[in-house]
Amino acid sequence: MCYPAGEFRVGGQDVKLGDLIVADIPEPIGFWMSASQFEYWKHTHLTVDVVIGRGGGFSLETPEGKRFLIRSRLFSDQEWTQLENEILPTGASN
Repeated sequence: MCYPAGEFRVGGQDVKLGDLIVADIPEPIGFWMSASQFEYWKHTHLTVDVVIGRGGGFSLETPEGKRFLIRSRLFSDQEWTQLENEILPTGASN
């Protein structure tokens, strides 16, 4: 789900995976995941695209006739070695 800045409270256990860069929006948009979801997905490279189609009910892209499409692949051994000890920001560090 995509919310306007400041309209969604990030929890202390939420993990920031990175930022989305969107055309026509001057600032990057934070991409967050709950700690339990992150534990499941942490070995995975995620790519988020916005495509034409029907999205979720409350997300910002829905009135625009768009939806999010997330593609995934497992990290290579080399990528995982680089990421293994990286500390990602959490909602507790905000």
